[in-house]
Parts: sequence; C-alpha cells; structure tokens
Amino acid sequence: MNRKHRIAAVGLGWVALHRHIPALLRHPDLELVGVVDRHTGLAARIADHYHLPFSAEAESLSIVPWLADEVDAITIGAPPMAHRTLACEAFALHKHVLTEKPFAMSVTEGEAMRQAAQEAGQTLSIVHNFQFSRAALKLKRDLAAGRLGPIARVAAVQLGNPRRRLPAWYETLPLGLFYDESPHFFYLLDSLAKGGLTLQKAHGVADDGKNTPRLAHILYRDTNGTPFTIDCDFTSTLSEWHVRVTGDKATAILDIFRDIYILLPNDGAHGATDILRTSLYAITQHLAQHIPNGLSLLRGRLDYGNNEIIHRFATALASGQNDPLIGADKALAVLKLQHEATQAIQESLLP
Repeated sequence: MNRKHRIAAVGLGWVALHRHIPALLRHPDLELVGVVDRHTGLAARIADHYHLPFSAEAESLSIVPWLADEVDAITIGAPPMAHRTLACEAFALHKHVLTEKPFAMSVTEGEAMRQAAQEAGQTLSIVHNFQFSRAALKLKRDLAAGRLGPIARVAAVQLGNPRRRLPAWYETLPLGLFYDESPHFFYLLDSLAKGGLTLQKAHGVADDGKNTPRLAHILYRDTNGTPFTIDCDFTSTLSEWHVRVTGDKATAILDIFRDIYILLPNDGAHGATDILRTSLYAITQHLAQHIPNGLSLLRGRLDYGNNEIIHRFATALASGQNDPLIGADKALAVLKLQHEATQAIQESLLP
C-alpha cells in the first residue's frame, strides 16, 4: 500500500482552521501531522485539539526542525504578504506547496515562486476553490450542454458589508479588500471566457482614508467580443457574491455564498404567464438547494469546492504533476488579470 502524504498546515487563520484542516482530515490519502503559526500558543492548541504529533511557533520554516523529515507538503493559510517567503522556504526543503489566494503580491513574486518550485522539482498549487463548488459545476455542465445557448453577457457582482468577518490585515494590501477577494472573480470569469479576457476599462470610487475603494467597476471582452464585468460595492449593507451568465436561451445565476445555482429560461414577451413561470422556477430551485445547503452550512460542511482542491492537490502529490486548473501557470494568468485591474483602478482614483 502507498503511504499517505504527510501535511503541515502553516498559518492558522480562519480559512486554514475552517477550510484547509477539515478537508485535509477528510482525505484518505493525506495525513495532517503538524501545524505552524507565529502567534503565541496557537499552533500548540490546534495540535492538541486534533491530536497532532508536531507543532511550532515560528515565522520561518527554516527554524522548524521536524519539517525536514516528517512532512512531504505544506498548506499556506498565512496572509498574502508571507506567501512567497513561506513557499520558497518550503521548496528549499523539497516540500510541495498548496497556498491560499491571492497567490502573490506581484507578478514578479508569482514568477519567482513558480521558478523555485520547478527548480526544486516540487508541485505548487493555489486555492482557487469556487470553480469547484457544486453550483459552479452545475453551471459548467449546462454551458457544455448548450442549455443557455450562445453567451451574450457575463456579470459578476460583489456586495460587501464591512461588518462581516474580515482579516485584520486586509487594509495593508493595494486596494485593500479588493486585492484579497477579487482573485475569485478573475478565475471564475476567465474560465468562462473564450480566448481569455482583454481589459476595456476599470475605475473606482475612493473611500476616504482607506485602501479599499467604495466601488470598483471592470469591463472586459473575450475574443468573441462578449462583455464580462465585475462590479464591487464594499460599503453595502449586504454581503452577496453573484455571477450571472446570460445566453439567448436562458440566464444562469451563480449564488456563490449559498452555493446555489439557478437556471431561468428566456421569458419571451414577459407576459403574465412568463413572469409567473420565472418566479416559480427561481423559488423552487432556490428552496431545493437552500434547505440542504443551509443544513450543511450549520454543520460546517458547506465546503465551497475546498474538498476538490485538496483532492486535486493529493493527486498532484501522487503524480508529481501540477493540476492545470490550480497550478502555478493558471495562477499566474489570474494574478496578471488582478494586477492589471488593480493598476487601472488605482490610476482612476488619482486626483
């Protein structure tokens, strides 16, 4: 029998504790053996909770003695400013890496991480998880089956309530929360585009004294000329993330936070029966997914594609080959979109 790949979780923030670690523990081919965090006592408490043999309080992997012989790979849940350093330290120790988004703080950093992985002969994977959520997979199946018809428009909308749970460090990033969260929209929209996305325009509305803008708008077109937009409101009274795909046969709505997918047929003349039919389809599809997903959310088992990320990482470890959907090449393409948009929005905010 093949032995399990031994994993250490590095950086024990909310995502690591509620997404990475539960998914790692559920995977039959992986064994979580240790945790590392810079905060006093945190790693020891988590190791004790999960009965793990190893823990360390450290900012650098080079001073963690058990990593060299007891670990095959690490996951990185630390803030994005630390991703490059931690990943490159892991590659120097000949460890595989799965890191959270944002992948890196610049394209140059991302390229350096990819090169370090290649030189060490290790795999580098990135947590671009929402593309594997149940709702996103339903959307892709319907697109492949032609149920929407030719695509005329793709629109992503982010409403962010500043009162929700947010990382303490996000305002230190360029454009703050936009930089931290926008990779999700870039990889989702890029996966729907034909021949990639070309930036048409981007602008933002500043929020006085903050790196995070009040509003951001980005317009792309793919090689078919189809418009793709991202609209963000970071001062909303709601927290909602939606992607809407409009075809000539139907419109699909991806509710990211609830992991709900709704397909609504073309309502034609928009007569009374058309309106009632659309309402009925929307309500029944929403309720059919809302109840099981709500129960999963209450149990902490609504994983938003993280189980698939861990499965693909485990497969990459076994094969020695990067997964094309979560590997460094794809992550660099997403990072380039992110930095192009970030720069354009920053320039629009200049007085």
